[in-house]
Amino acid sequence: MHTICNPDQLVARTAARVTMAIGVVLFAASAHAQQSTLTETGSTLLAPLFTTWSAAYTKLHPQVHITVGSTGSAAGIEQAIAGRVNIGASDAYMSDSDSMKHPQVINVPLAIAAQTVNYNVPGLNDTHLRLDGPTLAGIYTGAIRQWDAPAIAALNPGVHLPHHDIVPVHRGDGSGDTFVFTQFLTFSTPSWESALGYDTTIAWPAVPGAVAVSGNLGVVNALKTTPYSIGYIGVSYAADIDSAKLGTAALKNGAGEFVLPTRDNITAGAASLAVRTPPDERLSLVFSPASGTYPLVNYEYAVVSKQQPDAAVAAQIREFLTWTIVPSDENATFLQSVHFIPLPPHTWELSYQQIQSIK
Repeated sequence: MHTICNPDQLVARTAARVTMAIGVVLFAASAHAQQSTLTETGSTLLAPLFTTWSAAYTKLHPQVHITVGSTGSAAGIEQAIAGRVNIGASDAYMSDSDSMKHPQVINVPLAIAAQTVNYNVPGLNDTHLRLDGPTLAGIYTGAIRQWDAPAIAALNPGVHLPHHDIVPVHRGDGSGDTFVFTQFLTFSTPSWESALGYDTTIAWPAVPGAVAVSGNLGVVNALKTTPYSIGYIGVSYAADIDSAKLGTAALKNGAGEFVLPTRDNITAGAASLAVRTPPDERLSLVFSPASGTYPLVNYEYAVVSKQQPDAAVAAQIREFLTWTIVPSDENATFLQSVHFIPLPPHTWELSYQQIQSIK
């Protein structure tokens, strides 16, 4: 049975693990001289971080080249299960059915991220409109069609909302961002849960004017060029959101508070639920009931087979993934550049243990 230590024990044990992990990474720099290539594909939210990691890691380990693909979380999971890539990057964990069918494939959190809800409403993009799960569900089912609809007006007293049709933008590819966003709608809105649920792809209702795009950058560009539109975007695209001058919503959390996706609120959202993370680390961090928490928070996963065909490749994967989670000033800078936060001690230890199982 898995036992959760008290905080002091956990921090001490994790510190020892970190010291050992740093030793492993330092040893790897001299232990592997042969040229090798590791392949990664998947999450567009993770892609900017994997690109940064790849360049930095190759500087430290010139013999290791890491290819980075930005194909969506569903593709990352599928490619990792099929053995066509070494690492599948995903904002979503594998489903129960996939995990049962493929017990050799593990889901390893590397960091914590979030999604934002953004919009292009002329004259209001400097205003943080308040939105909640049921209202967003209404927009994406077509039950709420205008920006000045009573449900939106009730959440935003004193704001002059335009009488104009809403253009909902959603991902058309298999997306972990869709997984997280539809979890929020599912957990907050019973009618959405019973009719649509959550996944990397869902049967989006046919809303007049709705737009389907691929990738986070596709959502940014669609919102930028489409007045009165709304969509969901991974937080690693914050600079693109700012450049496009889009509005960012304050979302209603499980405690009934309207909160923005600040670092403190994302950290609080993760901290309130991460202690529940099971050994296989498949856990939603969405819609925490705790005060001060941002509701669209998620683990960023490396989906990897424990059973590698080559021991040398397995060692390279272990060393790279360990390097990505080892606490350091450099890694903190990498995470901050894409607005991610590091794993808390409980999750860090579980991720380290899973990485060591790759053979």
